[in-house]
Amino acid sequence: MPNTPYRVVQWTTGNVGKSSVQALAANPLYELVGVYAWSPDKVGRDAGELAGIEPLGVKATNDVDELLALKPDVVVYNPMWIDVDELVRILSAGINVVSSASFITGHNLRDGRDRIEEACRQGGSTMFGSGISPGFAELLAIIGTQMCDRVDKVTICEQSDTTFYDSPATEKPVGFGTPIDDPNLPQMASQGTAIFAEAVQLIADSLGVELDEIVCEAEYAQTTEDLDLGSWKIGAGCVAGVYASWQGRIGGRTLIDLNVRWKKGQTLEPNWQLEREGWKITVDGRPTVNMEIGFLPPPDFGATTMEEFMVLGHIMTAMPPIHMIPAVVAAEPGIATYNDLPLPQARGVVRV
Repeated sequence: MPNTPYRVVQWTTGNVGKSSVQALAANPLYELVGVYAWSPDKVGRDAGELAGIEPLGVKATNDVDELLALKPDVVVYNPMWIDVDELVRILSAGINVVSSASFITGHNLRDGRDRIEEACRQGGSTMFGSGISPGFAELLAIIGTQMCDRVDKVTICEQSDTTFYDSPATEKPVGFGTPIDDPNLPQMASQGTAIFAEAVQLIADSLGVELDEIVCEAEYAQTTEDLDLGSWKIGAGCVAGVYASWQGRIGGRTLIDLNVRWKKGQTLEPNWQLEREGWKITVDGRPTVNMEIGFLPPPDFGATTMEEFMVLGHIMTAMPPIHMIPAVVAAEPGIATYNDLPLPQARGVVRV
């Protein structure tokens, strides 16, 4: 561990950001020195209060110049979506960024990626993005390939009943709630899950191959009854199941397949049955490697509602970027991925 903690600014305090603040506050490896608040009603409030823990003595602000003047080692960037202008401002000021916000390689951003790279060069800083899926799941697949002398195909299958995941801002763009006969529906899953194309590229880069194409194949299922999901509703005849398969191909053969199957309720047509909840990772080759990844709360978790249980997902999204902070701070300037950095280490999480 370093002689002094890494100085960290937390960027936003939404669901993932709250888990991030809690983790940073509990870890002696890090010192939380500033918090960016997007919502005006959060400005001036203590970071601990916003995260649901004891006060930390750090007040949230929406003054970006004030936060950059702190000269932190890193910004933990947890908005729902990437803001290239925001990232350029942070990185060009010489501050590293680790992010959970739809960033793996940055190739989906097109010229935005070039701007981020230039900001890194200008500031001598590093940009890194991950999460649980995509992100950490691909790291596990990359590790699985290390046992093979021949790799024929890498597949990651994610399956989840998201009935109690109440996030219309992220679910409507992939097609949930859209009439099954809407002419725009065929493209929605590929547009809403486009970050998986970057994850396909990440695995291809790890294998040292150049893909001919990355394509998305999508399927949808409708609900035959109205669904009440809390903050929003899905009417009968509208999408309540989304399947998207992002495939990296060489010579017409699929080498990498990253797919998700998400469903809501028990009245789907067609009636999709999930084999498991979580991720199944398969590296077909010599040998074939299989991994199944799930998660459970610890005995002392104390969740009494589904909303409280969903906090586990926020933790799993927040932690992969945080555990990369030491490697990112030490890295050469530029955009870095799991392929460029040493294997992450979960330092400071054992309670002693």
